[in-house]
Amino acid sequence: MILPCNDTMIKKAYEIVQKGGTVVFPTDTVYGIGCDPRNQDAVNKIYKIKGREKMKQLPVLAYSKKDIADIAFFDEISEKIADKFWPGPVTLILRVKDKKIEEALDLKGKIAVRVPNHPCVLALLEKCRLLVGTSANLSGESSFSDSKEVASKFSGYDILLDGGQITNSHESTIVEVVDNELKIVREGKIKMESLV
Repeated sequence: MILPCNDTMIKKAYEIVQKGGTVVFPTDTVYGIGCDPRNQDAVNKIYKIKGREKMKQLPVLAYSKKDIADIAFFDEISEKIADKFWPGPVTLILRVKDKKIEEALDLKGKIAVRVPNHPCVLALLEKCRLLVGTSANLSGESSFSDSKEVASKFSGYDILLDGGQITNSHESTIVEVVDNELKIVREGKIKMESLV
């Protein structure tokens, strides 16, 4: 189902997530696919839809920094980056706190998290608080920035919230603080010199 991103359809998408379903949505970077991060069956569906190896862990999107602080531990440097760039295209790798999420996502003590900056996904997150948030594409293939492309080339999900074309589409920058040093795991929209 392809649905417009309005209040009624956001509510419908939220209900699908609550029932263990999967939702495709626009973010400020690319189209993403998500589910309830505490629901292991839903998480497994996303691996299957993407054809992604279980070794590659899935990131989590949140409505706010506070929602992330409930599930992960911030260090001083990560906290500063979050305050500067969220909502926005920076993903932080933090120590995980929430045991249920750790188990469902099969995490090894760390979790990748961010607060995206797009009205559609933020409206959904305001209800869900947290969502698995990985790119809506087959593993190893290019990410999509247009809902029409997602609809024609990607399948298996329950619902697609249509946000049209994402302008200035680019993957998020993934960073981790190791021994008090900032390390870029994947360079994306934000460059190292802007982070420090």
